Amino acid sequence: MTNPKTSRAVVLLSGGMDSCVCAALAARDYDVAALHISYGQRTEGREQRSFTAICDRLKIKDRLLVRNESLRAIGGSALTDAKIAVPESHAIGQDVPVTYVPFRNAHFLSVAVSWAEVLEAEKIYIGAVEQDSSGYPDCRPEYYQAFNAVIRMGTKEGRIQIVTPLIAMRKAEIVKLGLELDAPLDLTWSCYSREDSACGVCDSCVLRLRAFGEAGAGDPIPYVAAMQ
Repeated sequence: MTNPKTSRAVVLLSGGMDSCVCAALAARDYDVAALHISYGQRTEGREQRSFTAICDRLKIKDRLLVRNESLRAIGGSALTDAKIAVPESHAIGQDVPVTYVPFRNAHFLSVAVSWAEVLEAEKIYIGAVEQDSSGYPDCRPEYYQAFNAVIRMGTKEGRIQIVTPLIAMRKAEIVKLGLELDAPLDLTWSCYSREDSACGVCDSCVLRLRAFGEAGAGDPIPYVAAMQ
């Protein structure tokens, strides 16, 4: 049986909590290469700093930083269009929120698959979460099943597989897993709107704070007010 550490994996690492825990899982079992994609989002500078710091802490040497200009040009999301305000969590209803970036994960996964082919990596890790999430359509299990079918048909060997180890977990469970793995949660960034101190009121911040609270742990990142 092949020792997993001799096998390669690519991890999509945004710098957020979920992707950090996903990276810690991947680094435990594989020789990992980390991919970060900036796409003109409001907090891209802060997210990139988190990516670098997490890679340093997890001792991930192979890194690829890519800039995608198309998502900012297309717009249609509060994360990429300054004219669309980032809503507070309580203002988000049952519909897909305006923080959804149209078909974003397909762009990210396409880059990851291309790089995985070059690296001869077997797996692509992504920290997609369906439970306790904002309801983005490209975070559903069926989406990744379909994308894996595309990879089988559209790559040279057809053996690369996207894995989503967190997709069925609650956010509090992800925090607990991160603590068990000693994942560098203190280096992560989740806020949709600020880069100095997290706002504490956007959907991402509220979900994160609730998760740490339910896990019985303090969130180690700074917030604008004493939200914890």
